[in-house]
Amino acid sequence: MTALNDFVRGVMSDSSTKTIELAKDLASQIPPDTTLLLKGDLGAGKTTFVKGLALAWGIEKTITSPTFNIYQIYAGERQLIHMDAYRLPEHSLLDDLMLEDFMQSPYCLAIEWPERISRSLPIKYWNLQFRIDNRSQHHIQLAIP
Repeated sequence: MTALNDFVRGVMSDSSTKTIELAKDLASQIPPDTTLLLKGDLGAGKTTFVKGLALAWGIEKTITSPTFNIYQIYAGERQLIHMDAYRLPEHSLLDDLMLEDFMQSPYCLAIEWPERISRSLPIKYWNLQFRIDNRSQHHIQLAIP
């Protein structure tokens, strides 16, 4: 089990399987009603990480990138809302997407490309930075404001 402090220091992954396992480890440590800001370049492992969260919370539906749908909602032991803000106009507001109607505790909103909606981010969030160090090493680091 990877501890929360390990994520704060930064963890390494060399495969999709490892990224999923890391996400499963973190899933049990995420408080209810926490938003995850998933930052990093394309291919850095953000959607793969969300797949791991879903597995940890007993979500059986296949997790895909919600790029064209903007967000997808998955029900399991926790409600997971996976959002991709990449295609949204700069400084879009969460209120315009009516997401608050779907946020029933305990939920987790995971947002890829959160900088696109930075003006309306929730107060309670965790920042996860995904970085590709080389072709086979991905670095994931957590910051909790």
